[in-house]
Amino acid sequence: MMPVSVLVLTFNEDKNIANCLRSIVNWSDDVVVLDSFSTDHTRDIVLSHPGVRFLERAFDGYAKQRNYALQEIEYKHPWLLMIDADEQLTPELAKEITEAMSSVDSGTALFRMRRKDYFMGKWLRHSSGYPTWFGRLMRIGSVWIDREINEEYHTSDKIVELDGHLLHYPFNKGIKDWIEKHNRYSTMEAELLVSKQAKPVLRDLFAVDSVKRRVAIKAVVYSLPFRPLVIFCLLYFFRLGFLDGKAGYLFCRLRMMYERMISIKVLELNRRREGESV
Repeated sequence: MMPVSVLVLTFNEDKNIANCLRSIVNWSDDVVVLDSFSTDHTRDIVLSHPGVRFLERAFDGYAKQRNYALQEIEYKHPWLLMIDADEQLTPELAKEITEAMSSVDSGTALFRMRRKDYFMGKWLRHSSGYPTWFGRLMRIGSVWIDREINEEYHTSDKIVELDGHLLHYPFNKGIKDWIEKHNRYSTMEAELLVSKQAKPVLRDLFAVDSVKRRVAIKAVVYSLPFRPLVIFCLLYFFRLGFLDGKAGYLFCRLRMMYERMISIKVLELNRRREGESV
């Protein structure tokens, strides 16, 4: 068994959690599911896997939930892999993590990895904006998380990027669920934009750190007029999303819809702040 603990956050994930657990339970002997009081069969499915710990905590934000898991839950191992219920650990990435753990130095605290997003049975190689790096494997006590949507992982120590991938199936629960989830996400993004009004840090556009560079690019894009259309063109034409076929086209349309939702909600929030009717 690997000397890495695993955390999975869940809420009504009975369509995903079995496949997620299947990819990790034979690799780690310390798997924890932190659930937000699911009302479906998530609990039953988790408890059917011997040795997996099932804990519950009321959801109060993604970053808060993850920081609670880092600070308040006791794990068997000093390293923790955070994986979402709609993701799966590949054998290749599992092997790479095993090799990395065998030689990790005391100055390293965070490993980043990429994931492959699937839609209509197809890996969205181009239209998803791949590659995007996520901090997921961390030394407990050396990493903290902020930003309540599209969370950011921080450490004062060294960060290493891995070659392997997580597999991500965001549409397993159907388009309706994806739209409902992104309706919530768009509200959170709009509130962050209105409250912070972040300005692009132009020098970070050329940063060596891939995550810092992505944050800077996102800030620039969010300052552009007609952003939803710009996002569609960037993903479908500039990033060659058309090569992903019908799945790529539809995904780019969904992304444009999501960005439009954010824009309209920002307008709504700003008008309310100025005392104008919506």
